[in-house]
Amino acid sequence: HVYTTTSVVIDWSPCKKWKQRLKLDSDDLKTYFLKIHAPWEVLATYADVLKIKVPFKESDIPHGQDVPLEWLSRPFRLPEKVMRPQPDYFTSPFDKDKIDFFLIKNQDTFFPPSTRNRIVYYILSRCPYHKEDRKETDKKGIKRLLNNGTYTSAFPLHDRNTNEQCESERYHLYKNWARFLCFYKEQPLNLIRKYYGEKIGIYFAWLGFYTEMLFFAAVMGVICFTYGVLSYDDNLTSKEICDPSIGGRTVMCPLCDKKCSYWKLNSTCLSSWQSHLFDNEGTVFFAMFMGIWVTLFLEFWKRRQAQLEYEWDLVDFEEEQQQLQIRPEFETKCTDQRLNRITQEMEPYLPLPKKCGRFCLSGVTVLFWMLLIVACITGVIVYRLAVYAAFASIMKDSPTKKIHLVGSLITPQLATSVTASFINFVIIMILNFFYERVAIWITDMEIPKTHLEYENKLTMKMFLFQFVNYYSSCFYVAFFKGKFVGYPGNYTYMFGKYSRLRNEECDPGGCLIELTTQLVIVMTGKQVCGNIQEALLPNWWCSRKARKDQYSRWEQDHDLQNFSQLGLFYEYLEMVIQFGFITLFVASFPLAPLLALCNNILEVRVDAWKFTTQFRRPVAAKAHNIGAWQEILNVVAILSVVTNAFIMAFTSDMIPRLVYLYAYHPGSEATMSGYINNSLSVYDISQIPLLSTPICCLRYRDYRYPPGHQRQYSHTMQFWHILAAKLAFIIIMEHVVFVVKFFVAWLIPDVPSEVKARIKRERYLIQEYLHNYEVEKLKIQLSQSFIIEPKPEVCTATDKHHVLSECL
Repeated sequence: HVYTTTSVVIDWSPCKKWKQRLKLDSDDLKTYFLKIHAPWEVLATYADVLKIKVPFKESDIPHGQDVPLEWLSRPFRLPEKVMRPQPDYFTSPFDKDKIDFFLIKNQDTFFPPSTRNRIVYYILSRCPYHKEDRKETDKKGIKRLLNNGTYTSAFPLHDRNTNEQCESERYHLYKNWARFLCFYKEQPLNLIRKYYGEKIGIYFAWLGFYTEMLFFAAVMGVICFTYGVLSYDDNLTSKEICDPSIGGRTVMCPLCDKKCSYWKLNSTCLSSWQSHLFDNEGTVFFAMFMGIWVTLFLEFWKRRQAQLEYEWDLVDFEEEQQQLQIRPEFETKCTDQRLNRITQEMEPYLPLPKKCGRFCLSGVTVLFWMLLIVACITGVIVYRLAVYAAFASIMKDSPTKKIHLVGSLITPQLATSVTASFINFVIIMILNFFYERVAIWITDMEIPKTHLEYENKLTMKMFLFQFVNYYSSCFYVAFFKGKFVGYPGNYTYMFGKYSRLRNEECDPGGCLIELTTQLVIVMTGKQVCGNIQEALLPNWWCSRKARKDQYSRWEQDHDLQNFSQLGLFYEYLEMVIQFGFITLFVASFPLAPLLALCNNILEVRVDAWKFTTQFRRPVAAKAHNIGAWQEILNVVAILSVVTNAFIMAFTSDMIPRLVYLYAYHPGSEATMSGYINNSLSVYDISQIPLLSTPICCLRYRDYRYPPGHQRQYSHTMQFWHILAAKLAFIIIMEHVVFVVKFFVAWLIPDVPSEVKARIKRERYLIQEYLHNYEVEKLKIQLSQSFIIEPKPEVCTATDKHHVLSECL
């Protein structure tokens, strides 16, 4: 028979009546469902094969001690039956021959839903479908049938609808987890693991723990920002810039050639005040705090992960048991065969010349996209240079007139920065859209052998691209803008002098406020777009598929969106990119952790709502950690210490102010008075030929000797002192933070002592109970043999002892 649509519904729900094949016609008479059940014998057999851990004794170790002020956490807790749907047990790998050793109260509920889910999918993924008289070993598994179009989908069934009429596990998840009104409640991780499996449970455990730790970073960021607000009136630097007698009389050099005119320093009054909110003494402390916070987050997560590994029976789990299954695509595309040394069977493999060729092509493709990002960033920089000149053409009247405002409060510098940031964000999203498909294509082109290898390769390609795509503009503003400008009469141009595109300069207050603007637009824009895409797109899909009449449960699930194998990959990627924003550039925007915290509170509930109501039930999978993302987080954590140290040294104006305060201040008392005049160099405008102007000299931001000096326009000694102070600050900050990081990492053990004790206790009990079980079983066998034997032989005590020893 040929049908327009075919589907496989994997149903692991316990049923008393075994039905191997049941074809169910749908209401549309086009879709046919094959519903598969698994009886107890099948579940027990494959639980023995997979060595699934099951309970054999209820745990006698207290779960936890009373915590002081425990009543404060009660509003955030869920009911005990939701948090712990079953008691704690000591577990051991299942053995079908020792069924009476395990605590089997009810065969229908002995194996949790996720375990039955995994067993059925394990059978389907290895079931051959070739004829008995043909030896076609490649025709095996449901994945191959899905790839060649024999079936359109295969999915486990959800519990019944999320309503109060049937209090199923899905209903409890929806009521206590997926609703946004529960945003302040803890997550029912044990119920999530029981319903969806360990891999999805680990993701939500990590996301929840990350959100909890963000609370402390957000509090410190708010304190740092509050300090900047409270010290607003004590900012002598901004006061001098805004003072008509100082900033109003200081005429600055044009910021671009031809179209730009002279401008007064006090025109940047507003931006200097804004910069002080983030560029103050508290920012240094906050940058060092975040370096330590990252270490605490990673170390405490290792402890939390170890606790979950024990509670979810993942201590002895080896990922290779599940992930080393050969991908159907590898079996199809690799026609060469070789002998497997372990199984002694012929298996497909990819020859080394083909593998090297595909790897080189993949590397060239990734490099091409990296260069494309660099080209786009260069285009945005050219836009900034050209558009600033266009905004500057608004300046009219006399050369010394104040800069005209574009709108009511926007200067040409701010308008250029904001529009360039928005354009850069649009380019980021477009490149991201296309590269996701390219990354999947080039990963498939490499033909990874296993699913684990496929995920790891795709993870590295995607993160490397996303790192360059999202962070390159921030790196430009932080470490390149305003660093290679030159000085009047000898400016540095982007593409040479004839291009007339002069390198950008920073405001007199520094480039930190522009880095803040760039970070806020890119980070906030990504979070808003991501939440809109996650919340509205599934809702639109379900409303498009919804029917008014009642129809079967498998049809309802078939109309939901499919949760792909890479579904969690994109969830992790989104959070890791956010983690980079709040760690790599947090010194420029202390409120970034607060924005991330608000986003993640919403993200947890949106993801829970999607899994519960919008997605088909995914096939359960085991995972004892977050995989390759752990190493990526470690690398980002180390890199964040370096980037924040360089931001405070070279992007912020903190070090020049401190050098002036302690070494170059006038008089005997340390003061910031006169800092603006000290930080601006002088240029003699009469040196420009064919220029008639009443102004005798202009000012520019640098530390150079004035005209008439024997070393005019070369760097002063103060410049070298500031540079030495910047380098010293970087070295000191990095060493202090790294020493504290490594000390904290050494001080905090990865596995809690309580978990170690529980693991030892469980292993001891397994040996003891198995020994007692075998002894009791042997006694029964011996007693039965003596009773059944019609003419027992006379045995001595020595013979009995010998028989007992042999059996033991």
